[in-house]
Amino acid sequence: MNDQWKSFTKKIAIKAPMQKIYDAWTTQEGLESWFLRSAGATKKDGSKRPADEHYEPGDMFYWMWYGYPDSVYEEREVLELNGKDYFRFMFTDQCDVEVKLSQINDEHVMVELSQHNIPIEEDPKKNLYVGCGEGWLFYMTNLKSILEGGIDLRNKDESLKGVFNA
Repeated sequence: MNDQWKSFTKKIAIKAPMQKIYDAWTTQEGLESWFLRSAGATKKDGSKRPADEHYEPGDMFYWMWYGYPDSVYEEREVLELNGKDYFRFMFTDQCDVEVKLSQINDEHVMVELSQHNIPIEEDPKKNLYVGCGEGWLFYMTNLKSILEGGIDLRNKDESLKGVFNA
């Protein structure tokens, strides 16, 4: 398998202010509004970062999703932020994820997510290129839905199993 399977980029245009989109990616409150069930973070000094504060480089986040038990989580490091249009963090199996925002016209911001260092895995059940790609497509679409229309597409009903919007 060649290097084309080691990274991907997903893009979506969102009609919302850039700062609102940036806050949605870089604060616990923001991430829990469209992506996660829980998005807490610990500062470098070991104290808990307040939910309305932006993550900072060196923070360790602990993320959990709707539709998954508490045993399914990500505990990784925030690598880089610039306070306006860039966020980079570690993700599943030491993948490097970066989010770039760019103003494309008076109303729309392009959100570009790239996931790098994806391990090559022949077992489809473990294929992060496919699994993460599908997940990011759904959650980035949900971010657009939340910011443009206020509708949360996530399944928060634990009795519904096996749906793609978990």
